[in-house]
Amino acid sequence: MLPGTRIAILTLGMAKQSAGILLYRRKGKQLEVFLAHPGGPFWAKKDAGSWSVPKGEYLEGEEPLQAAIREFEEETGYRPSGDFIQLSTIRQKGHKTVHCWAVNGDLDADNIVSNQFEMEWPPRSGKMKTFPEIDRAAWFSVSIAREKINERQVSFIDELVKRIDE
Repeated sequence: MLPGTRIAILTLGMAKQSAGILLYRRKGKQLEVFLAHPGGPFWAKKDAGSWSVPKGEYLEGEEPLQAAIREFEEETGYRPSGDFIQLSTIRQKGHKTVHCWAVNGDLDADNIVSNQFEMEWPPRSGKMKTFPEIDRAAWFSVSIAREKINERQVSFIDELVKRIDE
């Protein structure tokens, strides 16, 4: 076996699992989806392609839908409820698997309350800084959301449109 082969197999075995919620609402006849922009210095000046469904990793034995609800609440301060629509699972760059559910709901995107994380910043400075996990959130029309969201997550929006328009 080649040395790189074993590493590749181990890497695939360690793929992370995330679960998220795609919140949606109708404003008149227009469908809107709620997206979150990640906090921290890496994302500060990024826009198109950097937004995401609120999501997070879940623990072994934790039900993915319950983790998605928990993560949404931790990142926004809002606990979604209702009839959840399970969407197709995706694999993001870096091999992270993302499970997603859509649910109808409404919240004020300007008043989200996000949890925080700590990281060394600037790099190799020895100084720890705290950043919000989500620095902002917004409602977008489907066409704008497709431009804003991580390219691997566009399928969540497309599937939602098909499923609720059936």
